[in-house]
Amino acid sequence: MTDTLVPRTQRLERDPRIRRALLSLVGALVVAALVVLALVSPGPALPTRLQDGLTLSISVLIESMPFVLLGVLLSIVVQVWVPPGVIERWMPRRAWARRMVLSLLGMLVPVCECGNVPFARGLMMRGFTVPETLTFLIAAPIVNPIVIITTHQAFGFDDGILIARLLGGFAVANLIGWLYTRHPDPDALLTERFAASCERAQDAEADRAGRGTRSLAQFVIELRAVMPALVIGSALAGAVQVLVPRDALLAIGSNPALSIVAMILLAMIVSICSNVDSFFALSFAATFTPGSIVAFLLVGPLVDVKMLSLLRTTFRTRVLAALVVIVVLFAIAAGSVVNLLA
Repeated sequence: MTDTLVPRTQRLERDPRIRRALLSLVGALVVAALVVLALVSPGPALPTRLQDGLTLSISVLIESMPFVLLGVLLSIVVQVWVPPGVIERWMPRRAWARRMVLSLLGMLVPVCECGNVPFARGLMMRGFTVPETLTFLIAAPIVNPIVIITTHQAFGFDDGILIARLLGGFAVANLIGWLYTRHPDPDALLTERFAASCERAQDAEADRAGRGTRSLAQFVIELRAVMPALVIGSALAGAVQVLVPRDALLAIGSNPALSIVAMILLAMIVSICSNVDSFFALSFAATFTPGSIVAFLLVGPLVDVKMLSLLRTTFRTRVLAALVVIVVLFAIAAGSVVNLLA
């Protein structure tokens, strides 16, 4: 009896319908908890806070949507239309050099972190390794040309914020890429669903006649994978922004150590597109230390609520937890150095 129940339980755990039901239940519990918290916490009435949260969620979603679509299209180009060996031919043979080149590839891809996720998925479907793709994925939201221009427009070269952001993004990306080369089985870091998608894509690589059909199918697959995560991430970002009191964050802005922690938390909460987050950070420049601004500009594009939701479509939860720890510790170190030198 016991032996027959165990396989049945395992099948139930693997059933995608049950998993979706569990996720829906968790989402409902989160929403209920937020509503209860809003009711018992001081502040505006619930309808006003709900309206503010909905407005913020929609603004994050609308801001991210064009870049997600651009990233999906670029992913299809890389996966379906670029002939085999074209990209690989320009890549160095040494693993560390390949990762460095891929970390700079974001300079040619003018999309924010939301669009980089489907683009990175296309790279892995094409055959790039998990450490190589992670290196691109972490660096691209910071080194892309639009982010460089907007950061310069906001801060110029004052206090070394622009230079610290670019060097920090490049350094942490290559650090993460190198760390995951130490993993005994990097492919185990991917979700089962995405790993299966990679296998199907590689099996269909020889079929060059149906590129149009494959492009349309891949477009639907990517949107089905990314859009629910984007909607959930946007909703969480809007809800948290309404419920977390910013006065508490501003009160500790002048402390060199606490200001870094406060801006890291703020970066993970507000989930602003990396193409425009410099102007948001500029509003805190008069109150917070330069190092805390650098920490905000490093953490936001990499491990905010919205980005983590998107990354979960591809990587397992333990990978996301490790990324958060590495990026946050690196941002604290980089912010502390900037504070000492500023």
